[in-house]
Amino acid sequence: MQQFYGQIAALLTSVCWSFNSIAFSIAGRIVGSPTVNHIRLWVALVVVSMIHLVVYQQIFPFNAGMDRLFWLATSGVVGFAIGDSFFFEALVLIGPRLSTLVMLLAPIFSAILGWIVLSENLSIYQIIAILLTTGGISWVVLEKGDNNASAKSYSKGIAYGVGGAFCQASGLLFSKLGLADGFAPISANLIRLTAAAFTVGLAALFRGVMVSDVKKMKNKIAFIGIIVGALLGPVSGVILSLVAISYANIGIASTLMQLAPIILLPISHYYFKEKVSSRAIIGTVIAIAGASLLFIL
Repeated sequence: MQQFYGQIAALLTSVCWSFNSIAFSIAGRIVGSPTVNHIRLWVALVVVSMIHLVVYQQIFPFNAGMDRLFWLATSGVVGFAIGDSFFFEALVLIGPRLSTLVMLLAPIFSAILGWIVLSENLSIYQIIAILLTTGGISWVVLEKGDNNASAKSYSKGIAYGVGGAFCQASGLLFSKLGLADGFAPISANLIRLTAAAFTVGLAALFRGVMVSDVKKMKNKIAFIGIIVGALLGPVSGVILSLVAISYANIGIASTLMQLAPIILLPISHYYFKEKVSSRAIIGTVIAIAGASLLFIL
């Protein structure tokens, strides 16, 4: 069972990120995605700090060591601060469908970076399984009509999406380097969140939106959405993702983390009353088959 801890954690990460995207989407429509991106990090930082205090009797892992602090802080800035900002901008320019599709490059980038930096080799069967899973998700995400963005917005949106995917993969790589020798995922996430929150906070301060972002939290629906999204995303989801890459190859873990569009299918059908086509069902079966192969190959 232990050999599957990484894959199981990666799947649970997808579940967390599925519901977190719903919560952030609701909040973003009310107060805007930049505000959501900013405030969610502070909420997550407070929660993870409290969890760390209860579990390890420390408010911060001061004994982590400079090398580890460097890798994990870099991971937080690259993954949370820069990568998520790119992804949110892509959402605005080309919409969630194409943005999610472009983010499917993250597992490919992860596998390449893992091979180059960590010498993590994938078998031909594992590569096929990754491509099968990615292909199934792409088949579902690409189902709807043409994108209405202008040529300039489309190009910028694709560029931001590719940048977000590369930052996500790079963040996972830096996290894995920081997690060496069995470092605790909760402590690692706290270091990442601290670096990201202060980076985004300083950016908000220089842009003159720090106070206005805080004032927007008077909207209870938006604030609740951010809290729920933070608990599911930067708190639970990220801790699970760090567990995943601690036990599994980052290419495999990253692929399983991209199953959110598939997980959202039944939610869209039963709760949002969206029609689920035969194409979506076929894509789901293909993606699940690919994900299943990653457990046995």
